[in-house]
Amino acid sequence: MLALFGHTVTAFPAYGSLAGLSREQLDRIIPTLEVRQITAPSGPLQDTSAKLVNDDAHPWKPLAPADIRGPCPGLNTLASHGWLPRNGIASPAQIVTAVQEGFNMANDVAIFIVYGAHLVDGNILTDRLSIGGKTALTGPELPAPAIVGGLNTHAVFEGDSSMTRNDFFFGNNHDFNETLFDQLVDFSNRFGAGKYNYTVAGELRWKRIQDSIATNPNFSFVSPRYFTAYAESTLPVNFFIDGRQTDRQLDLTVARGFFQNSSMPDGFFRPNESRGIQGIGLIAAAHPIEPGSNVGGVNNYVVDPTSANFSTPCLLYENFVNKTIKGLYPNPTGDLRMALNKNLDFFFSGVNAPGGQVGNSSCTQVFPYGKGEDL
Repeated sequence: MLALFGHTVTAFPAYGSLAGLSREQLDRIIPTLEVRQITAPSGPLQDTSAKLVNDDAHPWKPLAPADIRGPCPGLNTLASHGWLPRNGIASPAQIVTAVQEGFNMANDVAIFIVYGAHLVDGNILTDRLSIGGKTALTGPELPAPAIVGGLNTHAVFEGDSSMTRNDFFFGNNHDFNETLFDQLVDFSNRFGAGKYNYTVAGELRWKRIQDSIATNPNFSFVSPRYFTAYAESTLPVNFFIDGRQTDRQLDLTVARGFFQNSSMPDGFFRPNESRGIQGIGLIAAAHPIEPGSNVGGVNNYVVDPTSANFSTPCLLYENFVNKTIKGLYPNPTGDLRMALNKNLDFFFSGVNAPGGQVGNSSCTQVFPYGKGEDL
């Protein structure tokens, strides 16, 4: 994988996130960007049957020198097979389409994950998102070095207790970790008869949480990472098993292909139905724990009563918008404010989808920057 940390460039990249930058930085950077029209995400697939996706039009190819990959094995694989741009930079609408076409991901889940990530990690003015880690950036438009772009904002979608990536505290939290994958194999042998399944996922998720509590003084396991960690555990079962196979048992050689090599098996079919986060309740119920974090050092996990949990999906949405996004963009103006509102509308459509898997159709939309007509 291309190492991005420490890379120095002289122009702010189109995928560089504006989240968390100062007013002075924004005033210098925004005039250098090509503001693009925002494309709305596609709706649900009409055909959700199993179909060949490692086909002649989407062969696996090795990385070119400038290609970007990051912490999500599913997106890495879609890029390496050409369902996404192979350089790893795409619009959120392209990613929504790719995860639906390539993996048969449910539309509401796709929109929730992709637009949540884009609001934090993407460039909402250029409508571009990198699936990789962040880039250290210097240049005349920046008053100080900045870290920009990529699916790597800690404790949001990337976060502690990942199955195959290190915690942020220990350094490299985006590259495949062989030791952690060996642990996935061990748990699959012990609890899944040599296959990865929901039972294995429940045990491995608990092990990773306990390891982080014991070794990471900065361990954080609150919303939204609390949700995305459990969702992450479901994805190999829901999306990495050939759609002609019905037993929900993931072969470990196939798993390594996705996690390490960003590759689908030869002749791979996507699932035979639209899927999302099925199994998340089973995994969470195996070893229940409330959201919280280590306070004051290791082995001091303290429950956070202000964090959303599985019984409060609307609070998950409200906290993400009012705390995470508002904290990253406290006082946006002009094009930036309008782009934030547009993307927040898309994000809410994933939360509020009738019969969806993510939120609740009774959730009320919040408008931290005013409604569109107020701009």
